[in-house]
Amino acid sequence: MIKYFIIISILLVSLFAKGEHYLAIGSTPKYKKGFSHFEYVNPNAPKGGMLRLASFGTFNTLNSFVLKGAKAAGLSLLYDTLMESSGDEPFVAYGLIAKSVEVSAKNDWVIFRLNEKAKFHDNTQVTAKDVKFSFDTLVSKGTPLYKRYYLDVQKAEIIDPLTIKFHFKTDKNRELPFILGQLTVIPSHFWEGKDFLDSDAVVPLGSGPYMIDKYKYGKYISYKLNQNYWAKDLGVNRGQYNFSIVKYDYYKDRSVAFEAFKSGEFDYQLENTAKRWATQYDSINFKNGNIIKKELPHENVEGMQGLAFNLRKAIFQDIAVRKAINLAFDFEWTNKYLFYNQYKRLDSFFANSELSSKGLPGKEELALLKPFQDRLPKSVFSVPFTSSITKGDGNIRKELREAMDMLRQAGWKLNTDKLMEKNGNVLKFEILLGSASFQKVVNPFIKNLKKIGIDATVRIIDRVAYANRLKSFDFDMIVARYNVSLSPGNELRNYWGSKSKYIKGSKNYIGIESEVIDVLIEKIITAPDRTALIIAVKALDRVLLHHHYVVPNWYISSDRLAYWDKFEQPSKKPKYGIGLFSWWIKESYRK
Repeated sequence: MIKYFIIISILLVSLFAKGEHYLAIGSTPKYKKGFSHFEYVNPNAPKGGMLRLASFGTFNTLNSFVLKGAKAAGLSLLYDTLMESSGDEPFVAYGLIAKSVEVSAKNDWVIFRLNEKAKFHDNTQVTAKDVKFSFDTLVSKGTPLYKRYYLDVQKAEIIDPLTIKFHFKTDKNRELPFILGQLTVIPSHFWEGKDFLDSDAVVPLGSGPYMIDKYKYGKYISYKLNQNYWAKDLGVNRGQYNFSIVKYDYYKDRSVAFEAFKSGEFDYQLENTAKRWATQYDSINFKNGNIIKKELPHENVEGMQGLAFNLRKAIFQDIAVRKAINLAFDFEWTNKYLFYNQYKRLDSFFANSELSSKGLPGKEELALLKPFQDRLPKSVFSVPFTSSITKGDGNIRKELREAMDMLRQAGWKLNTDKLMEKNGNVLKFEILLGSASFQKVVNPFIKNLKKIGIDATVRIIDRVAYANRLKSFDFDMIVARYNVSLSPGNELRNYWGSKSKYIKGSKNYIGIESEVIDVLIEKIITAPDRTALIIAVKALDRVLLHHHYVVPNWYISSDRLAYWDKFEQPSKKPKYGIGLFSWWIKESYRK
């Protein structure tokens, strides 16, 4: 641990020199100042051709930053950030709009010095005024994520036209300079006289590699490569963004979209349905090689996906009810008969990584957890977390008997075929879905629940209505997904922090309000080194799991993709991703 702390200290000290070209969290940067390109690109990749992609549902706004509306796919292509992360290093970012960065020795401020060549699409120079405007606007008017993400930033200060300084409220948040480097920069002059909160039809101005070409709400949107893109020859960009046009066509139904893919209506499919992957990638175009099918193993941490309880509903505030409902989900049967045994059961909010809690808490975790022992489930300290493992034959009588015993002990009783509480309330809830694809999973779950008298139903609504219901927490149970990184931090406040429970549009879908979880999140954010961060994340993971806030789903440690044979690719793929925008179109398809 002492050795690791010395390494971290050296890395931080290296940032104190004025004008470093990178930011790093616990990693030694691979690329030196002035590097020409990332290793996982072809710097001489030709430009041209069209990349055709599919998106689902609909869109009705071109403003990706506010809570209102369904956002169009691909809007991030319009914008640059201060720094750009590397795809083959964890937690290292290099200069994009910011050509250099300086972090104070106390970690109470960060200064970004901007590249004087940075330009918006109208050829206006990007200045510190734009960076300050971006920060202030996104925190005050953007989705609640921005306010929670940058909670520890006191203010942004313009030092000179090309220098911006962010002052921190605390010197404990080691991640803060890094996530400020991820700030999307928008033009202050463009938004003068416009209502940022009511701008659905405003075609936005950015400084990124693409500009909006054409669009029709709910139907399609296309982007054209900016031939005069100011950063095309920077090391973080050379060899990337090789498509002249990127077009997203919208589909209401994934089965219809798949048929469109097979017939050549779009080029690339990242498959998320096990049955389709196992049984339907067999048409003539797959057999003759026109479409290529691949599974690519990855090293990404897998965040929790699960059927999430909304604790704002009184029936779910009892942990016994949540544990009993968990027992009615038969993952082994689901994996065997619906998913062709392609998945693993999620047993962590940080699966497939060193952050996942295993076994019983060790000495370091106990030091964090013991002060809260009287407020935590006893199982946190005595029993390793595991989900029930069934035979996979659909017969889960043992699990249902155990669930029934739990409910009886909690004061519930069967009355005819309904599970009743002493005061006569029926234990019933609704599972809200934004598409029909998950219905095949929840229907057997609902049947199992009915066997013990729990009246669960499913409702499917359109994606816009679904998004609005999520923003206002108007649901009993949903399928929630929590994306995490190998260096989690400020985003955890938005997921599970007590304050986010009351913020419309936050991702605290569960409605968690826990001092213990708040403390552990702050321990993660303020961790002085990688070792301390891992210990705190494991402790948080353990607490979340033992509260049974979700019915855990599943994950796969590879990407399933298929694409028409019109692309060429670099010889090396990025370690943490697929790297689609480092591909290029074959010459015969560029004409």
